[in-house]
Amino acid sequence: MTVYATEDLYAEIAYIAYHFHWPLSEILDLDHGERGRYIRQIRSINHHVAGRG
Repeated sequence: MTVYATEDLYAEIAYIAYHFHWPLSEILDLDHGERGRYIRQIRSINHHVAGRG
């Protein structure tokens, strides 16, 4: 099991919740790799919308 900084976990949760409006319980059900994939997708969408991607 990988352990990483609590602040990093909170940042990931906040980022996904802000953009996808998912409840905390659903985000916490994701493992770190899945959260990372969603974060990358959100960033890609944001870059596309902003005309940078």
